[in-house]
Amino acid sequence: MTLTLGVLLLLGLCQSTISEEPSSSPNSTNDGLKFQLPMPTYETKDHYTPRSIGNLFNMVRIFLYVVQPNFFPRDLIREILQKKFEPSMEYGKPESVVLTLQIIQYEIGILLGVVLGLLFVILMPLVGLCFGVCRCFNKCGGEMHQRQRRDWPFRRKYYALALLILCVIMSIGIIYGFMANHYLRTHIRKARKLADSNFRDLRTLQNVTVPQVTYVLDQFTATKERAVSDLDNIKTLLGGNIQEHVKLKTIPVLDDVEAMAKEIRETKVLLVSVNKNLWELKRSPEEIYRGLQEVKRDLEQSLKDPVCSIPAQRARCNSIKMSLDQLDNNTYLGQLRLLDNEINHVNGVLQTNLSSLVQMSYQSINNIPERVEKQTTDIIPASPECMTEMFLFPAVKRILNYIGLNIKMIAQEVPIREKLSVFLDSIDDFESNIYRELPRVEKYESYRWLSCLIICCFLTLIMIFYYLGLLCGVFGYKRNATPTTRGCVSNTGGTFLMVGVGISFFICWISMLSVVLAFVIGVNMEKLVCEPYQNRKLFQIMDTPYLLNENWKYYLSGKILNNMNINLTIEQVYRDCKDNKGIYTALQLENVYNVSKHLTIKEHIRHMNNEFKKMSVNLDDIILKEEGKRNLLDFSDSGVEQIDYDTYLAETGKSLTKVNLLTYASGLKEQANKLPPGVLKESLTRNVIKIEDIHNIKFLPLDLQLKELHHQMQELQQRGSGLKVKVTNILDALDSSQKFITNDLPSIIIEESKKYADIIVSYFEYYLNWANVAVMEEIAACKPVATAFDSAFDVFLCNYITKPMNLFWFGIGKATILLLPAIIIAVKLAKYYRRMDSEDVYEDDENIAMKKMYSTASNPL
Repeated sequence: MTLTLGVLLLLGLCQSTISEEPSSSPNSTNDGLKFQLPMPTYETKDHYTPRSIGNLFNMVRIFLYVVQPNFFPRDLIREILQKKFEPSMEYGKPESVVLTLQIIQYEIGILLGVVLGLLFVILMPLVGLCFGVCRCFNKCGGEMHQRQRRDWPFRRKYYALALLILCVIMSIGIIYGFMANHYLRTHIRKARKLADSNFRDLRTLQNVTVPQVTYVLDQFTATKERAVSDLDNIKTLLGGNIQEHVKLKTIPVLDDVEAMAKEIRETKVLLVSVNKNLWELKRSPEEIYRGLQEVKRDLEQSLKDPVCSIPAQRARCNSIKMSLDQLDNNTYLGQLRLLDNEINHVNGVLQTNLSSLVQMSYQSINNIPERVEKQTTDIIPASPECMTEMFLFPAVKRILNYIGLNIKMIAQEVPIREKLSVFLDSIDDFESNIYRELPRVEKYESYRWLSCLIICCFLTLIMIFYYLGLLCGVFGYKRNATPTTRGCVSNTGGTFLMVGVGISFFICWISMLSVVLAFVIGVNMEKLVCEPYQNRKLFQIMDTPYLLNENWKYYLSGKILNNMNINLTIEQVYRDCKDNKGIYTALQLENVYNVSKHLTIKEHIRHMNNEFKKMSVNLDDIILKEEGKRNLLDFSDSGVEQIDYDTYLAETGKSLTKVNLLTYASGLKEQANKLPPGVLKESLTRNVIKIEDIHNIKFLPLDLQLKELHHQMQELQQRGSGLKVKVTNILDALDSSQKFITNDLPSIIIEESKKYADIIVSYFEYYLNWANVAVMEEIAACKPVATAFDSAFDVFLCNYITKPMNLFWFGIGKATILLLPAIIIAVKLAKYYRRMDSEDVYEDDENIAMKKMYSTASNPL
C-alpha cells in the first residue's frame, strides 16, 4: 500500500508538475531602490536524516551491496515498461525469454536468498517433525542415557559457550527487529502529519503567487515615483552637478577678483592717508628748523663772549661751535611730490563697482540649478506633430505611464498563474484520495506491526528459554554428581533448553517466511526505487521518450506546453525545483510566453533619450563682465606701481634732525655747567631749554607722523609691487574660465545631462531586469513540489518504510538462521544438564579412575 501511495503521488505530480516556493527575492539596491518578494515560511523540511538508527540503516545498506551488487538496470526497466504498455505481448517470443533471463540475472542474488529462505521454511517443519518422532523412539538423543567419555567436560563447556555466543548474536538481531518494528510503526503514524505539512506548503504556494505578482507590479509604481521625483528634482541632480563643475573653474578666480576689489579700496584709503601725512610733513618741519636755526645763531653769538678767549675755556667753546652744524636740516620732505595723480586714477577705477560685478557672477553661479530647471522645462518640440508637448517632463512621464501599462499587460499574459492553477485545482482531490487511503494503510500497518511483534516476542521467548537453560545448567552443576544423580536445577536447565528447541521448530519457519517476504520487498524497493530516486536515475526512466504517452516524446512537454518538440523532462523540472528556481524556468514557459522579449525597454529608452536630448542649458554669462576686466586694467595703470618708493622710503626713513635733540641738549647743558658764571653760561642754559621745548613740543609729534608715513609707504610699496603681474594673472584666469564656459562647459552639460538621463533610465532598466529575473527565477519558486516528491519517496517510502523493513528482515533473519545451529547445540548441551535414567557402569578400579577424572577435569562453566 505504501508503494501504491508513493506511485500515486508521483503520477499525480507528473500530471502537472508546477511548483514554487516564494523564496526571498534577492536584496537588490539601485541608489535606494530595494525589491524583495514576499517570503513565505514552509513547514516541511527539504531533507530527512534518521537519528541514531541511521547507522543501522547504513549497515544494512552495505549488506545489500553483497546481496545485490548489480547497478540499476535502467535499460532493462525501460524495456519492461515498454513491453508492459503494449496491448498484446507474446511471452513465448525469444525477446521475451531474453528479457526474462535478464531479469533473473539481475535478481539472482535476491532469488538465491528467496530459494534458501523457502527451503528453510519447507524443511524446518519437516525436520522438526522427524526429529520429534525420532526422539519418541529414544533415537536422536532421546534416550535418557549418557555415555561417559573423557572429553565430556570440555564438550559441555564448548557447547555452553557456543550457545551463549549464538544467543547473544540472535538477541542483537531480535533487538534490531524490535527497533525496526517500532520505528516503522511510529513513523507510519507521522505520514498524516507529513502529508498535512506538504499540502499546507502547496496551498501557501498558491496563496503567495498572486501577492508576488502584485508586488512586482507595485514596484514599478515605486520605480516610477522615484524617477518622477528625480525629474522634479532636476535642479539639484543636474543643475547641482553642472554647478560643481563651474565652481571648480570660476570660484577661485572670482575670489581673486574679489580680493583685488578689496585691495583697490584699501589702496585708495592708503594713498589718501599717505598724501595727507606727506602734505603735513612738507610744511610742519619748517617750524622745527627755524627754531633750531635761531638757537644756532644765538649760540654762535654767545660763543663770541670773552670767556672763550680764556685758554682754559677755549677748547670747550670750540667744541660747542663745531657741534652747531648738527642743528641743520636732515630731511628734504618738501622735495617729495604729493600722490594726487595716483589718487585721481584710483578714484576713477572706483567709479566702477568691481565688487558688485563679482557678486553678480557669484549669484549667477548660485542660480545655475534654477536656470537649468527653467531652461530644461521650457523646451519647444522640434516637429509640428509634437506641438501639444511643450515641456520635456510630461513627455517622459507619458512614456513611463506607457511602460507601466505594458508591464501590467505582460503580468496578465505570463502563464504562471494559469499553469499553477491547473496543478493546484487538483490538490483537493488528490488530498482527499491520500486521506482516504491513509486509514487503510494504518489498518494494515497495525496488522503488520502486531504480526512482527508476535514473531519478535516468540523469538525472545526462545532466547529466554535458552538463557534460563544456560543459567540453570551452569549454576546447578555439581562437581561430583553423576549423570543419574544430577540436581534439580541442572535438570531444569536442560528442560529449558529442550523447550526452547521445541518452540524454535514451531516458530522458525513462520519467522523465516516473514523475513523472505520483507527481504524481497525491501531489497527491491531499496535498489529499484530508493537508490535510483536519490541519484535521479528513476526520473530518467520516467523521461523515456513515448513511455507515458505514445504521442508525446516527453510527457511534460505535451502535458504542460502542448509542444512535443520541447525537451522538458521530469528530471530537469525536479532539479530546478530542488534548486528553488521559479516555475517559469522549471517548466520552460519561455516557449509559451517569452518574458525577456516582452520586457525589453530598448524602444522606450530610445524615446526617453530623444526627449532628454532636447534639453538645452545656456550658461555663457556667468563669468565677470568686460567692464570688470577694464576696471582691473585701469587699476594696474593707475601709477601705484610706478611710484619712486626708494626715494620716499629714503626720506621718510630719516630723522627730522641730524642729532637727537635731547642728547644734544644734555651735552650742551653739561658743557654749560663747566663754564664760569656769566653771559655765556646763561645763554647756553637758555638755549638748552629751547632745544628741549622744540623736541618735546614739535619734534616728537612730527617724528611719529614721519614714522607712520614711512610704514605706509612700505605697505603701499608692498601693495603696488607686481601689481601688473597680479592683474595679468587674474585676467588670464578670467580668460581661461571664459574659455571653459564657452568651449568646455557645453560638453560637460551634455555629459551631465546624459548621466542624469541615464540615472532616470537606469531605474527602469534595473526594475525590468529585476522583474525579468523575478518572473523567471523567483515567482512561484517550486521547491515545495520537489519537497513533496522527496516526502513521498525519500522520506515516506524509503526512510519511513523501506529502511526499517530492511533492518527488520536483517535482524530477524539473522536470528532465525542462527536458530538452526542453536537447536543442534542446545540439544547436545541438554544431555549434560538433564538427569539421565541410566549411566555406564565400570569395574571398581575403572570406576575409581573415572571418578578421579570427574573431580579433576570436570569444573562448572
